[in-house]
This record gives sequence, C-alpha cells and structure tokens, in this order.
Amino acid sequence: MSFEPDFPFNDLPDLSPTSEIETKAILRKVAPARAALASLAESLYHLPNAELITNSIILQEAKDSSEIENIITTHDELFKALVMQSKLFENTPTKEVLRYREAIRVGFESLRGRGIINTPLTDLINKELLNHDAGIRRTPGTKLLNDRTKEVVYTPPEGRSVIETKLDRLWEYLHERTPESVDPLIKLALLHYQFEAIHPYSDGNGRTGRMLNVLYLVQENLLPLPVLYMSGYIIRTKPQYYELLQAVTVEGRWEDWILYLLGAIEETANSTRQLVAKIRDMRREFDQTIKTNAPHIKQVHEVTEILFTQPYSRIEFFVQAGIGNRVTVSKYLKIL
Repeated sequence: MSFEPDFPFNDLPDLSPTSEIETKAILRKVAPARAALASLAESLYHLPNAELITNSIILQEAKDSSEIENIITTHDELFKALVMQSKLFENTPTKEVLRYREAIRVGFESLRGRGIINTPLTDLINKELLNHDAGIRRTPGTKLLNDRTKEVVYTPPEGRSVIETKLDRLWEYLHERTPESVDPLIKLALLHYQFEAIHPYSDGNGRTGRMLNVLYLVQENLLPLPVLYMSGYIIRTKPQYYELLQAVTVEGRWEDWILYLLGAIEETANSTRQLVAKIRDMRREFDQTIKTNAPHIKQVHEVTEILFTQPYSRIEFFVQAGIGNRVTVSKYLKIL
C-alpha cells in the first residue's frame, strides 16, 4: 500500500479480517457497547409514539452532524421550520439540517423495503441530503484539507469505475456471513472509516456516512429505529476523531479507531436511552399538568402527543386530530 496525501489513494485496501481488528482490547469493548445498544432498543420498543423520537433525537442528530461540517442552526429555528413552508428556509443552514432529517427518514424507509445497505441506498440518501442527483464523483480534483493549515491531508480515490468497485467490495464485506466474520459493531467502525476514505460523492460524504452508521444498526436488528445520537460525541472529540481516521490511513492503526467508535456507541446509546426516558417522563408530567390545570380538556393524551411532536403547534394540527373545532382549540391553546 502506498499513500501520498497529494495523490488519489486508488490503492486504498479493501476490508478483510485481520488479527488487529479483533484484539483483546477490542473484544472486551464490544460487550458493553452491545449491552448499551440492547438497553436503548428495549426503551424504544416501549414508546407509544415513535414520532416523538423522530422529532427530537433524530433532529438533534441532524443538527449536530451538520454542525461537524460547519452548517450551524438552532433548535428553535428547526422546530419553527417544521411547521412553516420549506421555501422560507431555502439555501439556509436550517433547510440543510431538515434535509438531513428527511434523508435519514428516506434511508430508513428504503432500508426496510430493500433490506440491505448498498450503493443505490447511499445514492438516495445523498440525493435527498443535497437536493440534487449528482451521483458518484466523476471529475478529479477532490482533496481534503487541514482546517487550520489548509494543507492537503488526503486525496480520495479517483475514477468512477474505481469508486464504484471499492463501494461494491465494501458492501460485500459488510454483508458477508462466514465463520470469520467479525462482530457487527466492529464492522460498523470499519464501514465508517472505509466510506470516508472512498469519499464517493462530491459533497455530503461525512453526513451520508454518519447516517449509514445508524442505518447499519437497524439493518443488523440492533436498533428498531435510526436513533443513536453519535454526532454530539464526535463534536466533543472532533480533533481525536480526525486524528484516528488519519492514523488508519497513514499507519494502519485500526485498534485505536475501533476502540474510539465502540466507546462512542456505548456512551451515546446510554445517553440516548436516558433522553428517551426523560421525554417519556416529561410527557407523563405534562399529561398530569393538563388534568390538574385544565380539567375541561378531555383529550389530554392526544393534546400532549401533538405538543411533544410539534413544539411549535398550529390550531389546524388539533382540529385535524379531532380534538375540537377552531374556536374550542383556540381556547385550549390559550389556557396551555
């Protein structure tokens, strides 16, 4: 393998089982990460309304994953945009984050229909994310720069056929089921690195790759919904994240990278589970608050569902849900 930052890394090795991918340290780290994921999955199965998670945790992941790429907005703007006409946010960070959220949804629905991660799925995600259908990179010249020094640190493979072949081999490795196959969580770490290294699109590779992380967990039946809030962890450890990715490329240091991502999975699975529990507890508290302070509102559960799904709510949301006519709903909202 030869690597030079300024030259296309067409010699990027395909993934294959090696001794350093299943070291003792890595295998010890897999067990707590799997346990944390299982606990999160259990909490999601007991949610009465999955959309509560879609509009909170997935939106948070979309916001922070975009922030890694310096696309910055606020929760307030995002929740406002969910109830406004999308054209009002065209070409803004808010619009881009909402496209990320929609790309996760589209990817999740497609995965449930097709069953596996492949190039058509990543094309679909990237198209939804960028709002155009550029597909696999055709033109040369893509280079990754150090944010501070602006020096070239990596030049991904070039040539459409080269890129497509490397993606095909990545999916083959990802989906193989043999006695030599490594644990899916280790494969996820390998997937994340390899997709970043192939860098198949002209834009949106990092965000597309981070979506693949959670979609792969859904594919492997480790999560029922694509909700693992990993981007917050990456933001907090951003220098380490990029340093370890580069160390795999330059030095072949797989162990440190895999341990990092297993730690990210464990920590974020635990924190996401805690967030799910907080949402569930707050919902119950809000139900009780309405019963205590507005006893004439009979459809308490339905009102809370709407408010937790759409923090910026319109009268028509409640009318369409059959809670009352516009006059009645307007009175309810003034009280609330």
